Amino acid sequence: MTSKATWDWENRIAWRVKLRDLYVLSVVVRWGGMAKAAAHLSMSQSAVSEAIANLENALGVRLLDRSPRGIEPTEYASALLKRGHVVFDELREGIRDIESLADSTTGEVRVACLEFLAAGLIPDAIDRLSRRYPEIIVHVVETNVRTLEFHQLHERSVDLMVTRIPNGFADEDLNIEILFEDPHVVVAGVDNAWVRRRKITLAELVNEPWINPASLVVDAILKEAFESAGLKVPVAKVTSSFILMRNHLLATGRFLTVLPESVMRYNAKLWSLRALPIELRVTPRPIAAVTLKNRTIRPAVQLFIEQLRTVAKSFPRRRD
Repeated sequence: MTSKATWDWENRIAWRVKLRDLYVLSVVVRWGGMAKAAAHLSMSQSAVSEAIANLENALGVRLLDRSPRGIEPTEYASALLKRGHVVFDELREGIRDIESLADSTTGEVRVACLEFLAAGLIPDAIDRLSRRYPEIIVHVVETNVRTLEFHQLHERSVDLMVTRIPNGFADEDLNIEILFEDPHVVVAGVDNAWVRRRKITLAELVNEPWINPASLVVDAILKEAFESAGLKVPVAKVTSSFILMRNHLLATGRFLTVLPESVMRYNAKLWSLRALPIELRVTPRPIAAVTLKNRTIRPAVQLFIEQLRTVAKSFPRRRD
């Protein structure tokens, strides 16, 4: 059985399945037809058909079906392309690695982060990086604040995720580096009457107009803080996950909300915000940099992580 499996691999895969043909299949599926794929690839339609036929002969299965909507992949093609995307991604990473090795001060960094980290921490790290390495390009996208999922890493659409991690969280596929603690504070605009008070109790703020950040973390913090004081959690007048919207409303001097200390550090002066003298005893998850294990980190990505570490040193350290 072992020799047959080896023979099949050498004859059906190693020699007969070509990356060019696999790429042609992916383009045909993406465009839903051979004619459109041929135009996109600057190939003749007969050459596209030949590439698909080569794959089907090598694998011994049908890869495409015709439907009223055009050409659609069979289950065999879908299975093949699912793995093929990883192959092409690793090849792209290999080329990028070679380019980065030739010049470690250039390249790209793809980061996914929580929205509130894009309001201070991430821009700070980017600014530091760009001053030293102006040729490095940084792409930033948002990750889901409500779920602890790392599909962007597993799909290789990003190099790095910066997010909150539960204490003690571990994953055999991930490298997790805790950067700093980021506790929350109750915040108001400088024109809010509560800013002039030196002592405030939560009971006094129950009927104030609150902004809810639409965050499970903040929901848990407010619930524990108010209920431990024997109070009902106030009903939010506004619910929004957008930091920019919350800052605009806070600046009016009418609203209260809860923000991470890191956001306050970068936004207090810009938006005229103040933290109220109220201690929220709930410690949220720490901020961490997360990368995939067994995947080479390109020099440009490593340089960005180093800037994150530099910024993180000025924040509260993890309490082990």
